[in-house]
Amino acid sequence: MASLTLIINGTVVTPGNPDRVLENGAVLVDGEFIADVGDSDTLLQANPRARVIDAAGRIVMPGLINAHMHLYSTLACGLAGEPAHNFPEILKKLWWKLDRALDLEDIYYSALVPYHRCITSGTTTIIDHHASPYAVKGSLNVLADAARVAGIRSAFCYEVSDRDGVTIRDEGLQENASFIEVHSGDDETFIKGMFGLHASLTLNEDTLKEAVKLASALKAGIHVHAAEDLSDQEDSLARYNKRVVSRFHDAGGLSPKAILAHCIHVDEEERRLLKESGTFVVHNPESNMNNAVGAADVLGMLGEGIHVGLGTDGMTSDMRQEARIAMLLQRQAKGDPTVGFGEAVDMLVRENARFASELFGTKLGVIEKGAQADIIIVEHYPFTPIKPENWYGHFLFGVQPSIVTHTMAAGNLLMAERQVLTVDLADTARRSSQRSPETWKRFADMKEQS
Repeated sequence: MASLTLIINGTVVTPGNPDRVLENGAVLVDGEFIADVGDSDTLLQANPRARVIDAAGRIVMPGLINAHMHLYSTLACGLAGEPAHNFPEILKKLWWKLDRALDLEDIYYSALVPYHRCITSGTTTIIDHHASPYAVKGSLNVLADAARVAGIRSAFCYEVSDRDGVTIRDEGLQENASFIEVHSGDDETFIKGMFGLHASLTLNEDTLKEAVKLASALKAGIHVHAAEDLSDQEDSLARYNKRVVSRFHDAGGLSPKAILAHCIHVDEEERRLLKESGTFVVHNPESNMNNAVGAADVLGMLGEGIHVGLGTDGMTSDMRQEARIAMLLQRQAKGDPTVGFGEAVDMLVRENARFASELFGTKLGVIEKGAQADIIIVEHYPFTPIKPENWYGHFLFGVQPSIVTHTMAAGNLLMAERQVLTVDLADTARRSSQRSPETWKRFADMKEQS
């Protein structure tokens, strides 16, 4: 394989300061990094021995980042269960039974399916939040193995809670700590760890304090669901006489390294704490709509200077789709067709890239010299003028519905002309389908948790 790869004849689009749109653009990749960006003819003449990928007029842009994912949710597809009429019932009747039914092999194959979808939709980095109470030990290493096979840059954490007892809680604390220790070096820019917690409503005071203490000692941020449903706030007020974000603040859990997913039902004081601490809020619009838990006021939070990014909560692997739904949800919630356009793209291409660059210790989300070679080619041939000041419109209404043809992460080509090179989907699906009936049987046999 050639040591250099040169992508030519593309419309190179990248956020930056300023944003950049380069027609007849080229990107030179050397190892895992971008070595140069410029005119196709110039770079082709200067690098005659490079392997060439012809973008043929298509969009060339940075790989996308999913800031809150649940890979293990894959095996819920087609799973029959009792109807759930509200969010607490969704947790008890579906997710808390499914995660208890998983074993390590389930975890591996349930990761490869959405990783394949990441590749085909142009998502090159994910931040995952995992739970498998009856298969805790080694679960994050299994996920890391799947990430390496697929070639998707990933951060993992284990979802600690008190709902399965002290022994499993302690296993979760240790799983997080051990994984973070192994993947905390400055030279590790592909796999990282965070310290996972489920939510305030399943964490007693001792568990929360111990988790934050361990995370702080390891210089890691917590990754937790916060105020996703009103029931989380009601539980926190009833048991601790404080609201969810205030509880995490008082425990020392808020920081620029922390992710609080959802934050739908937060008040003015909680928003102040989020802003002052620099905590990263991750909006998951498609999941929030599916669970009927409300619409987070992300426009208000962004306007107040809170860092807000975009995730999928396991609903999809396609961040282009999630960005457009984020825009549509804000317009529906506000009753205003003029809002949400720029903010939806900003959350994805700027805020996610900012946080992920800090987490992985390398520059992500841009096409510029020295950045990671996480690059996608999308079959959107600009049919109206595309410029730095209007490329958001092309992203939401041109790139979003178009086909991703090439995906590269850390300089490794994961898909070329729509052929995925790292994950055999047919074989993965076959193996998963052979396992899932037994997993579903364990699910059916699980008693609903109170």
